[in-house]
Amino acid sequence: MTRRHLLSSTLPAAALAASPKRLPIRKAVLLGMLPRSLSYADRFQMARDTGFEEVEAHQCDDPKEAEEIRQAADAAKVRIHSVMNGDHWRFPLSSGEKEVVEKSMKAMRTSLHNAKLWGADAVLLVPAVVNPQTSYKQAWERSQRQIRELLPLAEELKIIIAVEEVWNKFLLSPLEFAHYVDEFKTLWVRAYFDVGNVVLFAYPQDWIRTLGKRIVKLHIKDFKFTNNPQTKKREAAFVNLKEGEIDWKEVHAALAEIGYRGSATVELSGGDKEYLADVNRRFEQILEGV
Repeated sequence: MTRRHLLSSTLPAAALAASPKRLPIRKAVLLGMLPRSLSYADRFQMARDTGFEEVEAHQCDDPKEAEEIRQAADAAKVRIHSVMNGDHWRFPLSSGEKEVVEKSMKAMRTSLHNAKLWGADAVLLVPAVVNPQTSYKQAWERSQRQIRELLPLAEELKIIIAVEEVWNKFLLSPLEFAHYVDEFKTLWVRAYFDVGNVVLFAYPQDWIRTLGKRIVKLHIKDFKFTNNPQTKKREAAFVNLKEGEIDWKEVHAALAEIGYRGSATVELSGGDKEYLADVNRRFEQILEGV
């Protein structure tokens, strides 16, 4: 009997099963989750003190404020890995109004330059909004047209335009999301996948496996359905990590399968140092697959 056979005959099956490995993902926190009563320097230091390696910052139109953010991140040794564009909801690229689109394009250019200044490698963009004034087809065509106009700047600055799926009645399946990204035929347009945003109608592990290498960034949050005794209706809300409907072990397995090795930003409500440390602890458990 070989040593392997001996071990197989004496150890329980659970002990022989391969335990999940810690995903090689860097933990980030949304800048907006850190107390706004604090200075940027103190906010970034709090991110570091509560266990986060990186931060996702918001678009900043003021050059002096943008420089303050850069200095705060450098001082705390916390990398800003991505920038969240600020005007894509108010001024969608898919709008039929020229002035609205111009405002959206200006905001994206600002976000791209923010990213360059801060050392980030991607800008989060909600690409379109479908509404009574904008059909699905129009949203698709108009947003792609405008993103293509932004590509020369993105390539020059070496910043990825990372389109995200949100509750905008657009990119409603992983197949569509993949097709939308693929049509650009460039690595400068990738997918920013939000794990919590699809739980209302789908399974994040399915989206992860379908999008695969297209995913350049992740948003991490949990989602829960509850029955409201007063309205007698089923309601949905985002909740703290590991308190919702998401099967995090399946998400872990899917991310391991596609070999994702980038950053993931937790996107929840803000709080104090104790709350953020707890969020980080839950985040770490997710990455460890437990």
